[in-house]
Amino acid sequence: MSYEYERVAPASGLRLHLNENTAGCSPAVVAAVRALSAQDLAIYPDYDDAVAACAARLRVDPESLLLTNGLDEGILVAAMVALRGTTSAAPFEGIVVVPAFDMYAACTDAAAGHLVEVPLGPLFEFPLDGVLAAVTDRTRIVWLTNPNNPTGQSIGRDDIVTIARAASEALVFVDEAYVDFGGESLIGDPALVELPNLVVGRTFAKAYGLAGIRAGAVIGPRERIAQLRRVIPPYSINACAAAALPAAFGDAAHYDWYVRQVAESKRLLYAAFDGRGIEYWKSNANFVLARFPGCGPALAERLAQRGVHVRDRSRDPGCGDCLRITAGVVEHTRRLLSVLEEVL
Repeated sequence: MSYEYERVAPASGLRLHLNENTAGCSPAVVAAVRALSAQDLAIYPDYDDAVAACAARLRVDPESLLLTNGLDEGILVAAMVALRGTTSAAPFEGIVVVPAFDMYAACTDAAAGHLVEVPLGPLFEFPLDGVLAAVTDRTRIVWLTNPNNPTGQSIGRDDIVTIARAASEALVFVDEAYVDFGGESLIGDPALVELPNLVVGRTFAKAYGLAGIRAGAVIGPRERIAQLRRVIPPYSINACAAAALPAAFGDAAHYDWYVRQVAESKRLLYAAFDGRGIEYWKSNANFVLARFPGCGPALAERLAQRGVHVRDRSRDPGCGDCLRITAGVVEHTRRLLSVLEEVL
């Protein structure tokens, strides 16, 4: 079986289907990119300022941090390193808890690994026992999303540590793409120093609005990050991203404002769904998953016809008739709810 990342067609109107930052990046980022000269764009970029700014923002040692071209590149590099040496006769294995971001499957497949899927529980609870049972002597990477996409549910810190200890021969990759909006990060936790097989992935697409810039990071023990650094292509971070990151991290007010907007948008969605008796899951991410029995896909289509785009997740395990709705700027959420009321 092969896997491929599902590309979603661009959409005009209100884009609440790709978990993007609906406010846009900080004005300081726009100014920093505009300040780049023709010469700046003609030479290979210097990453020193970007690395220093990112390390300071995350409060980690620069040697324990690897900047990547979006977190997608970090996921691909982790798969390459972890699954190196696999053979078709006895392939190494990657474990993924599903439903999940499909880059984990795509990158495991690209590195010739065999993917083992462990489903979430019936209420989307984390399947610790299922993951532990799936670990074998062939396991080389375990993909964990915290909070999960598309459910928004978090994994307990102790569960992650238990898995990392049980799968000591595997790389345990904890994707914290949405942790800015809720949940508990492993960055700063002693486990990230004590467990040599544990790394954390972060993206700056969501809370900082840099999806178009393509910038992410992988954080972990120095020795493990050094292994990943040897595989990553040179100059994979472009000049615009190198300029944008220090500017984004420097505008704490814009970041804080957007995180508050997301929290209020989630509150509005919860209240609206409670009022209509719609099943949903409280989320630690910048989106909410809700179930619309018998009409999920059709509802998504009717919203799209009115210029409001949400993500139909009906094909994901356990997500029949579920729509994932980005929670961003409050004004956008109010518009969504108005249109949703009309459609329903």
